[in-house]
Amino acid sequence: MTDWQLPALVAIICYLLGSIPFGLVLTRLTGGGDLRAIGSGNIGATNVLRTGRKGLAAATLLLDGLKGAVAVWIGASLLPNEGALIGGVAAFIGHCYPIWLRFKGGKGVATMLGIALALSWIVGLIFAGIWLAMLALVRISSVSGMTAALSAPIAAYLLGMENASIALAIMALIVLWRHRSNIARLMRGEEPRVGAARKS
Repeated sequence: MTDWQLPALVAIICYLLGSIPFGLVLTRLTGGGDLRAIGSGNIGATNVLRTGRKGLAAATLLLDGLKGAVAVWIGASLLPNEGALIGGVAAFIGHCYPIWLRFKGGKGVATMLGIALALSWIVGLIFAGIWLAMLALVRISSVSGMTAALSAPIAAYLLGMENASIALAIMALIVLWRHRSNIARLMRGEEPRVGAARKS
């Protein structure tokens, strides 16, 4: 292979892996219908939780994170040096912009967590810890997810992982962009809290 073919192959494989919409697939397989017609219409674990199926939401969270971690492992196995970052970023983009769903995917927090854990367990634990702490504190899923995403590139940079911090910063910016409607609701004071009854 030429110098660009192997990185391109890694990117394509990991993009396709990341584009598997586990939330949508699991909801349909269990008779829950089309997840895109429920709640926010998002295909991630938070929207699966709105179906009332906590186990299904947990499975979606796990699988969305796992595909990010596996993509990092594939990239590192096929392409030394920066293959892990190429695989991780490609899987993240696949999750957020899957070709199968006309590029309308999830918001990327769980997949980014899996990528962070695979790149550095310390960065991953910081990500997860801030996510859970913010969720317990404010009980707003979007706030906890965005805050955790922003913590990852900072943690990687402080640990001397400069290239990883750049890749994670790109992902964090995409997470913020994917949450732009949530940010607008937050500014209006209309963002729902986890566990709160939704208005009819």
